[in-house]
Amino acid sequence: MATNSVKLLGVWASPYVSRVEIALKIKSIEYEFIQENVLNKSELLLKSNPVYKKIPVLFHDEKPICESLVILQYIDEAWLNGPSILPSDPYDRAIARFWAVYIDEKWYPLVAEYRNAEGKEAKAAVVEKMSEGNLLLEEAFMKISKGKSYFGGDSIGYLDIVLGSLLGWVKAIEIMDEMKILDETKTPSLAEWAERFCSDNVVKDIIPKPEKLVGIYQKYLEMKKATSS
Repeated sequence: MATNSVKLLGVWASPYVSRVEIALKIKSIEYEFIQENVLNKSELLLKSNPVYKKIPVLFHDEKPICESLVILQYIDEAWLNGPSILPSDPYDRAIARFWAVYIDEKWYPLVAEYRNAEGKEAKAAVVEKMSEGNLLLEEAFMKISKGKSYFGGDSIGYLDIVLGSLLGWVKAIEIMDEMKILDETKTPSLAEWAERFCSDNVVKDIIPKPEKLVGIYQKYLEMKKATSS
């Protein structure tokens, strides 16, 4: 099924695009990266993902696959050679998918909510919710990893990619607001995992540097301010 005709439509700063790049690297798949302009979406994007109109889009033999979580599972099933990304056990796979949805729909949106909150009380309320979510992820990591280095065991797997791809932006916000989202005093296992993930040879050249993301976010705020005025 798998061939060498692989293209990825996205932008380098997107954590969802980083997910796909990590999976492709794990599987040793060569691909062409097509840069998208999210402020002026291309016809290719609109045609390939007419429902959500979002990146990333993976093209395999010119056929588009959309949504990062779907793409990760597709890569694992389409390229059987190389390390597996999802767990082989059906129950473990179901658990991994459950927590992936939690991360995308519950945990990471709190990061955006925190940035948009105005005033100390509003921010403190979001931080409280984030802390509760971190404790859930700490417990999930300890159970799923079974004492090993990653959610995937001895090597990076599906949940590592899903959560780890967000760490560039998480650390960028920590820098901008001089605060800690992943606090080693409250969630030591998760904090250690984050450092281990970011320094892994598979991902360290893919996850954007937080300092560069800070610069992008500051430019975004400037554009937003200029537009509103």
